[in-house]
Amino acid sequence: MNVEEITKKVNLEFPQVTQIVEEVKKVMVGQNNLIEKLIIGFLTDGHVLVEGVPGLAKTTAINTLAKAIKADFRRIQFTPDLLPADLIGTQIYSPKDGNFSTKKGPIFANIILADEINRAPAKVQSALLEAMQEKQVTIGQETFKLPSPFLVMATQNPIEQEGTYPLPEAQVDRFMLKVLIDYPNKEEEIKIMKRITQNDQFDILQVITPEKILELRKLISNIFLDDKLYDYIANIVFATRSPELFGLEKLKSLIEFGASPRASINLVKASKAHAFLQGRGYVTPQDIKTIGADVLRHRIMVSYEAEAQNITSDDILLTIFDKIDVP
Repeated sequence: MNVEEITKKVNLEFPQVTQIVEEVKKVMVGQNNLIEKLIIGFLTDGHVLVEGVPGLAKTTAINTLAKAIKADFRRIQFTPDLLPADLIGTQIYSPKDGNFSTKKGPIFANIILADEINRAPAKVQSALLEAMQEKQVTIGQETFKLPSPFLVMATQNPIEQEGTYPLPEAQVDRFMLKVLIDYPNKEEEIKIMKRITQNDQFDILQVITPEKILELRKLISNIFLDDKLYDYIANIVFATRSPELFGLEKLKSLIEFGASPRASINLVKASKAHAFLQGRGYVTPQDIKTIGADVLRHRIMVSYEAEAQNITSDDILLTIFDKIDVP
């Protein structure tokens, strides 16, 4: 397909996805950034890590999205005493016939909310790792495929660090996007107060099916991305590894480890999905810039020197995006 044909198909299909946003907004006030990033995750077979203080409607957002897509939804509260079996399931012995039967865990759903993921120990996080990457889990000697589509939205609290287990880099890298969410503004807060205290009820319409999501993924993968933009993405990612090659010597001491090749792959996928949400069959440099921080911020490990200066990965990315020439 050429660009014009892809754009025609995109214009035909993307109104359905904008309808999902409208349905979620019936319940949600604000947090448009979170809603958009969750949809991008769903459209690209990626997972989303959300960081924000409690009470910002993270659960409401993902639950409402599941209703609009008519997808199975499970919320799992991660705690220090959680076991892998509580997540993926276990084998149960039957004394009557001496056989084992498999009881599947809550992971067998289309959308999983892993609430406060950093409160669970490493063995539970590792069990989630296989599910996220391989789209399957192993219980005993058997391997079971997970439903498709499959999305994990994990949350973590940026304030409370006591009693938490920091996510290992390998686990964090499995998330396509890391989204930072903040408090609503004053107008939004007033709307939230009125809506909750007046006990408004909204019927969420199912506007799209999980099967349709799988179809849209194929369309999005065909969205045109010019070779110059592939080069642009590679330059951005390489600048996190070897900043001195791009005239950014001052960043060398601030970055412990740069982004992995998974960053490049996910930046391509997310940019195509962002273009789709704008109703375009081709990617522009602005798509890459808009989604870039969400794809890269958790893939750059800052050095102790950066931490001492209160420099974050977002600050580093801002410098990189300013410096790298846009095609």
